[in-house]
Amino acid sequence: MQLIGHPVLCNYYLTYRCNATCSFCDIWERPSPYARIETIEKNLQDLKKLGVRVLDFTGGEPLLHPQIPEILQMARNMGFITTLTTNCLLYPKKAESIRGLVDMLHFSLDSPIEDEHNKSRGVDCFRFFKESLEIARNLGEKPDILFTVFGHNIHQIKETWEEYSCKQDLILILNPAFEYNSVVTGPPLSEQDLKTLKSWGKKKNVFLNHAFIALRMSGGNQTEKPVCKAASTTIVISPENELVLPCYHLGIESLPIENSLFDLYNGEKVRSIRNLEGRLPACQGCSINCYMQPSFTTNLNQYWFLAAPSAIKYNLKKGTWKALFRKQS
Repeated sequence: MQLIGHPVLCNYYLTYRCNATCSFCDIWERPSPYARIETIEKNLQDLKKLGVRVLDFTGGEPLLHPQIPEILQMARNMGFITTLTTNCLLYPKKAESIRGLVDMLHFSLDSPIEDEHNKSRGVDCFRFFKESLEIARNLGEKPDILFTVFGHNIHQIKETWEEYSCKQDLILILNPAFEYNSVVTGPPLSEQDLKTLKSWGKKKNVFLNHAFIALRMSGGNQTEKPVCKAASTTIVISPENELVLPCYHLGIESLPIENSLFDLYNGEKVRSIRNLEGRLPACQGCSINCYMQPSFTTNLNQYWFLAAPSAIKYNLKKGTWKALFRKQS
């Protein structure tokens, strides 16, 4: 049963440029401009009309955008809940300028061991992660630790949790790795790995969407009875000011937005693509977390009930629910 009939999230790619070369991502390989602040402002107005509440400013590395403070301030002034994930290379320089403007600030970490994290990221960034934690603490910020889980680092969850979640009272987000297109992330998480993750989801300060685990154990999205509602729950905007459909990772259509995202999204072309969400050949077996999470929250099914406890846990700890009552301009 559909609970919400409008998009709730926008993944706004401010640039595909990145100052890291992560082995499990190919975004950094793409040439890219920076999204223009004038088009961002117009799109945010239309996103508001479409019912979107959460803006995920992403990339690439979103802190590379030279106007990121102004963009975040604009989004906050319009009443959006903001989220941003960074590899921390630029956070020490940008921290003061974006202070208080990100509701859900995530610091990426792939290993609590410096050499292993740097190898995963393709750049010497562990020391910036540590420095960023100190700066955030001094500014009164509470970033989440976003730990991408692979078969080769699942045993490091305990050390990461003890060092950063317990000692520093930060939320540890466990993000199961996923493959897409030609990007290979190594052997898929085994059934035992998934069971281990499930047990970690019960720990204090640990956020794990249990619906992710259930979906993977059942073989991912099934095109005959799709769980994924990517195109109807999530709006994806490229740095070139295009609407990417049905999702970034599949990206079979990139439609120029020009000056009317609202009209474009409600047009026949986009509607026809939305009708195919989760049913395209490439959707078979998909378990991409970015789009499953909003899909779980907008449709009442078994996954909604599995996802709800972790969402409640996160929001109570983080206090993000208060942003729902933020005044919109």
